Amino acid sequence: MPEPLGPAPGGTVAATRAAAKVMFEIYREGGYNRAYRVVYFTELNDHNRETEFNRAMAGEHVYDGFIREDARKDAKVVVRDLLSRLNDGEELTPDDLQRSLEPYLA
Repeated sequence: MPEPLGPAPGGTVAATRAAAKVMFEIYREGGYNRAYRVVYFTELNDHNRETEFNRAMAGEHVYDGFIREDARKDAKVVVRDLLSRLNDGEELTPDDLQRSLEPYLA
């Protein structure tokens, strides 16, 4: 990915780079349901941030990473498919998830 030309208005070069990525985590809910879910941390707002953090922290970590902003839409389709497969009982390892998501990761 090419480096930004300079800082975003009112920001820094590091903030510009951070904004070019979407941080996410795939986790498995605790309790009865045990469904696999994803949270896109960098897309949360003040209204839902605490609730989503708490849900992810209460669950079992499966995989996390950063998606390139330019690949966000395509990556979300792949994540949705992976969650479907996991929730249907398919056993996927973190390496399987990494291989599927590799083209979209920052």
